[in-house]
Amino acid sequence: MREIEAIKRLAFVVNGTKKGAVQLAERLNAIAGERGVECQTITCFPLPEGCLDGMDACCVVGGDGTFLSVAAEATRCGIPVIGVNRGTLGFLTTYASEEVEELFPSILRGEFKTQERSLLDCRTRQNPSEIALNDVVVKSADANRLVHVNLFADDEFVTTYVCDGLIFSTPTGSTAYTLSAGGPLMHTETEAISLTPICPHTLSNRSIIFPCHVTLRVENAVSGQRFLVAVDGHRNLGNLENDPVEIAVSKKRLRMVQKLDYSHFNVVRRKLKWNGGYAGER
Repeated sequence: MREIEAIKRLAFVVNGTKKGAVQLAERLNAIAGERGVECQTITCFPLPEGCLDGMDACCVVGGDGTFLSVAAEATRCGIPVIGVNRGTLGFLTTYASEEVEELFPSILRGEFKTQERSLLDCRTRQNPSEIALNDVVVKSADANRLVHVNLFADDEFVTTYVCDGLIFSTPTGSTAYTLSAGGPLMHTETEAISLTPICPHTLSNRSIIFPCHVTLRVENAVSGQRFLVAVDGHRNLGNLENDPVEIAVSKKRLRMVQKLDYSHFNVVRRKLKWNGGYAGER
């Protein structure tokens, strides 16, 4: 984690389908403009390649899905992402809409810390490398069929999975789809990949945590079967049959803007509505 200098050029990425997002972005844009910050607003998805070039930071006004859509381009440009929540749960969008206007001048001055989040690198023979902030999901191309796949870890055979799908998750994504499927919560600074089968045919198949240096490979176990690979829930690598899928921890990192008093477990307690109390917490 590290602080950066004051923001001089800022891109707003706004999800107009979220109630109040456009109006909030306009107010934040005005605050930035009053302080001499050069701003641009982007409302199209997916983001055009190069749209964040030359920016000091990117401010996402929307939900976690909007944030995910920005991750790849922001990573390519090496700029930090400020998440303002206009969605529901908001694990990725750190700043609540009720507080961000008051805090925005200090954000523009660089009074925040950045946390580097690990990413997954997903590739096939037919597709260029894609990065995922949350997860890579492998499912059957036929929604009514189970997927039959073999899993290898650095060429060592792990097992054959017969299930509704496989979720390969980053620590950041451990509070997303994989949590719903019974996967483990991982601290965001963990260097690992979690694998969680979705409704496995074999009940003893449970989540596995792999070290960050391992390359995982998924191969088709049934002739003629086609499967889909979804990256962060919105980028599909298409119908695959004989094209293995490789997944590994990326060498790249996404820089996420956090408040100076950011606490991972405070966020988890609030978002997941854990009821455990602590006498020292007020």
